[in-house]
Amino acid sequence: MSETVPTPPSPTTRRQLLARTGAAGIGIAFSGALSELFTGTAAAGNLGHGGYGPLVPDPDGLLDLPKGFRYRVLSREGDPLRSGEGPVPSNHDGMAAFAGRHGRVHLVRNHENRATGRVPVPVIEGLTYDPEGKGGCTALTLDHRGSVLSERVAIAGTAVNCAGGPTPWDTWLTCEETEDKAGTNGYTKDHGFIFEVDGADPRRTGAVPLTAMGRFQHEAIAVDPKRGVVYETEDAFDRPFGLFYRFLPRKPLGGTGSLRAGGRLQAMRVPGVPDLSSIRETGARFDGIEWVDVPDPLAAGTPIRFQDFGPRGITHAQKLEGCYWGGRSVYFVSSYARSSEGSAGDHYGQIWRYDPDRRRLTLVIVFGPDTDVRLPGESPDNICLAPGGGLMVCEDGGGAQHVYGVTRRGEVYAVARNRQNVGTPEDPEWGEFAGVAFSPDGDTMYVNCYAPGTTFAVTGPWRG
Repeated sequence: MSETVPTPPSPTTRRQLLARTGAAGIGIAFSGALSELFTGTAAAGNLGHGGYGPLVPDPDGLLDLPKGFRYRVLSREGDPLRSGEGPVPSNHDGMAAFAGRHGRVHLVRNHENRATGRVPVPVIEGLTYDPEGKGGCTALTLDHRGSVLSERVAIAGTAVNCAGGPTPWDTWLTCEETEDKAGTNGYTKDHGFIFEVDGADPRRTGAVPLTAMGRFQHEAIAVDPKRGVVYETEDAFDRPFGLFYRFLPRKPLGGTGSLRAGGRLQAMRVPGVPDLSSIRETGARFDGIEWVDVPDPLAAGTPIRFQDFGPRGITHAQKLEGCYWGGRSVYFVSSYARSSEGSAGDHYGQIWRYDPDRRRLTLVIVFGPDTDVRLPGESPDNICLAPGGGLMVCEDGGGAQHVYGVTRRGEVYAVARNRQNVGTPEDPEWGEFAGVAFSPDGDTMYVNCYAPGTTFAVTGPWRG
């Protein structure tokens, strides 16, 4: 995410320039088979043109929202953890919300800290994988009114915890977006794994790497609730770019330990397509998708994306990030592709759908450049389904940063804008959003500002 995205070329630079000059004008290129994206009972198109209306400037300079919405700051980096374990860590990233007893909500939040993270996750006995790792997760428990009851370390000693995903048995799979081995950056253990975290009782899951799920630059996961298959994205920063994986666990469903029993890691091969960025037409469909066993999931000698997958190779894609399960399919995001960086084509964001029953891959969304920095429309990252059937997307591009919604009619509308300027008045810069998620009852949207690390709870007249 923010610490790892390479310097953008001219399209984003243009957005930054427009931010300084105040130029206006809309030019969002957006197309796709939108009906495939929404699985809620209410049609997102019922929102009408413009979603919830224009954003209202926040007098406190934190978060702009539409009229009728309000936010509460749940947590900010540097403030004391309510557990007394130390300060709230920095670099707030992926997150999920889980139902607790008596109307409570458990939030599990990633901290994408590297070896030099501003505020590391405190080392806690019994919850620490590598004492030299600065990343990890914290867990917040909210009461039925949305007030914070507790905030504590959920796992420590991991590295670059970017995104992840929830499981059907109400745990969080946190993903390390690194391939650093022991001895690199001071680490005492190999990194690049997935860890399971129970937000209600972190000591139940501890700090055990799920090694069979692979060691690579993980981004996000999604679980097929019927089969228990776990899909994984890889956000590799150099060529050859990342792969899209599936993990076939020996014990497909269940509680703690089901993923620790091991399984098979496979990578997706789209016959005849070595690079997904070469596909530009929405609705493009590929049948007969193949899954190839990964030769060495632990990448002991060679990173997985460099390994030998046979004479027909394997399918790569730049910036594979968000991943979620909807209906009977898994959806995954490519935030952008740039031929100047080695991709086969250029785009400002794709959303792909894989249907395991039909072994079919379809390109359902293509985002395009936004010519006004005040408007959303490029570099989709974390993504989730809203309770009413809409799609909520965290923007990770240049200029202003938004959480934006997408309706079935192809309307892109802003839900929130980050007002925390981490640059200067002359050269403003705003941290990305991450970890968008909804409460189990659908009444509250939770979202993180990456820097300065801030967790918001947003309430208002959500439809559906």
